[in-house]
Amino acid sequence: MWDSLDPRSFDDRDRARDDRRDTPVTDPRDVFTRDLDLPRGAERECVQVRGHEYKLRGSEVRTLSTIGAFRVAPVDDLRDPAGRPADLRNGDLQRLRAAGLIRAVAPFDRNERTTLVALTKRGRELLETHRTPDRDRAQEFHDRLGRSRELTHDAQLLRAYLRTAERLEKDGARIQRVVLEGDLKRDYQRFLQERNRDKSDSDGRPTRTREEVREWAQEHDLPIANDRVQFPDFRIEYELPDGRREIEDVEVTTAHYRGAHAAGKVQAGFTRFRGVGGRVGGGSSRAGGAPFDPRFAEELLE
Repeated sequence: MWDSLDPRSFDDRDRARDDRRDTPVTDPRDVFTRDLDLPRGAERECVQVRGHEYKLRGSEVRTLSTIGAFRVAPVDDLRDPAGRPADLRNGDLQRLRAAGLIRAVAPFDRNERTTLVALTKRGRELLETHRTPDRDRAQEFHDRLGRSRELTHDAQLLRAYLRTAERLEKDGARIQRVVLEGDLKRDYQRFLQERNRDKSDSDGRPTRTREEVREWAQEHDLPIANDRVQFPDFRIEYELPDGRREIEDVEVTTAHYRGAHAAGKVQAGFTRFRGVGGRVGGGSSRAGGAPFDPRFAEELLE
């Protein structure tokens, strides 16, 4: 079992970068800005997006891209440049919110231990319109949330990423991007429905054989358990010092994982963290009705 992750170990350490792509990552969140033509340093720079102008610094760009990479993020995991807890009422988050680039998802009140934030449509547009043009496997960003009942679970992914990325980078790995479960499933559905496209008489049912599904899963490094393709909560793609490209699939399990679903995740061999169940706002489904707790995804399961 590992020690609990203290997000203060990931202080902002922005450095001037002549070549943004080849500079070693010093913070696991830096990877999300690697392919963006946006400010990196401490000085604010003007950024134009469809007639709107924003003055942003590197730490704000990193916060935007981190939120977008995971769809939703707890404020507690978004430290300011000095390593202090982030706060929607001041600092980077306050400026990003006032500019209409992020939004609060869970209300900040005495019943909540943290607030969740997500990109607005404008925030995602800012990132998308400032991509460098020569990357075919770039980081995806999201402004739409999953189902409300899954919000607490999704909010735990960033913490699990930080812990996994820290270990990989200590071993010399260079993280390329993170791919969420929904993105992997979208590609799978495209594969399943490929033969139904442009067919007016199609009933929408996939026509792929079991063997074709197995081949697709093997090509995408996804395991099959209980006769179903298993998808992790997110995948980390990284490169080793010798140039080899590898992946690590990560799952955050909660009290809602039961039966065949839970068994399939265990058999899949994903890196698993124990999260908390419940919902954001109004307490948890766990015994005692404790409020939403940001200290999640802190225990590695064997």
